[in-house]
Amino acid sequence: MKRLGIGYEDYKRFVDEDLYFVDKTMLIKEVLERGGIVTLFTRPRRFGKTLALSMLRTFFELEYDLHGNIVEKGRYFTGKKVSGAGEEILKHMGQYPVIHMSLKSAKQADFYSAFLCLREEIIREYDRHRYVLNTDRFSEENKRKYQNYLSGISRWEEKMGRFSSLQEKEEALKEEVAKYATALRFLSECLFLYHDKKVIILLDEYDVPLETAYYQGFYQEMVGFIRSLFESALKTNEVLERAMITGCLRISRESIFTGLNHLSIVSIRSESFAEGFGFTQKETEEFLAAYGLESKIGEVMQWYDGYLFGDTEIYNPWSLILYIEKHIVNPDALPEPYWPNTSSNMIIKDLVEKADAETKKELEELIAGGTVEKRIHEDITYEDIYESDDNLWNFLYFTGYMKKVSETSRNEGVYLVMCIP
Repeated sequence: MKRLGIGYEDYKRFVDEDLYFVDKTMLIKEVLERGGIVTLFTRPRRFGKTLALSMLRTFFELEYDLHGNIVEKGRYFTGKKVSGAGEEILKHMGQYPVIHMSLKSAKQADFYSAFLCLREEIIREYDRHRYVLNTDRFSEENKRKYQNYLSGISRWEEKMGRFSSLQEKEEALKEEVAKYATALRFLSECLFLYHDKKVIILLDEYDVPLETAYYQGFYQEMVGFIRSLFESALKTNEVLERAMITGCLRISRESIFTGLNHLSIVSIRSESFAEGFGFTQKETEEFLAAYGLESKIGEVMQWYDGYLFGDTEIYNPWSLILYIEKHIVNPDALPEPYWPNTSSNMIIKDLVEKADAETKKELEELIAGGTVEKRIHEDITYEDIYESDDNLWNFLYFTGYMKKVSETSRNEGVYLVMCIP
């Protein structure tokens, strides 16, 4: 009986430690065959987005060990579904320099702290790829610029120590923000110069800084930085091979993705990539059987078969993993709603507090097991959530608090009948 990888987000550890892994490696094939130059995957929290990006990095990255030898990637995919996908897919294994960065560290109370956390993530990627400095393909100017990014933390602390007024510090912060807004673009160019291969960029939880900034009151500052960071790295970047971005919500093109006309968006409404995140019925049955819990499928279906991605029924993986862990010890344990406790659920609190009489009636109907019908659209900004009921219900749907029951198209748009998952 294999160990459960509770809390594990690194694909290599699943393989190295022989943890139970629901094989999602065919996502690699789908990305290569159907993904765009820049693909945004939006899924509710705790559906395996971070692990998926780690898997993609493991497959694509041209990686070196501590001795300068190329890391052989085949062992990480031996026996996995993608190993039978054919030579056209497998020829991409271990062939690209990869920039991999998570934005989730920006859950801070002010823009200054949030930006410094993001800058630290960028510097960490520069440090991971510092081997590029060991080449004569770089000009001395480029090497100095790279070192300048790399030493950003120590230089910043020294610089700030010389300032006494708040105005001086604010001006220095603006300069630092402008500097790091183009840092991913420059790093991609450096990697291309070194490898003579185009670069893959993986950005995880891109909307976390925006949600936090909205609730903490520095939304416009954070939008400005994220927009500049994305535009420089993803728009007309000639050394970009592909980019994959994950988040819970599609933030409107005008807000963040300005000018990214090549952006491909895969939301929970999309038929493509429907099985790439979360567990299908078959995967869930196999998972339960692996731990002698096949008799529990009825109970698991009632509790955790709560989602439709496209028209595919999907189980929440976080809930299922915790359910199995608990029932290995005590097969008669009662099931629990694990997913709602994975964040602050601030949006639900706001919904209840600000609800008018009609909305309260709808909430009561939902709690009683009923449904509501709402017009759906995917372009949302945090600033606009409370501008209309449509925006609020859309937010709840795309972040996993609501589930599609049925769909109809009318002159004014698409309408979904929804219930609580």
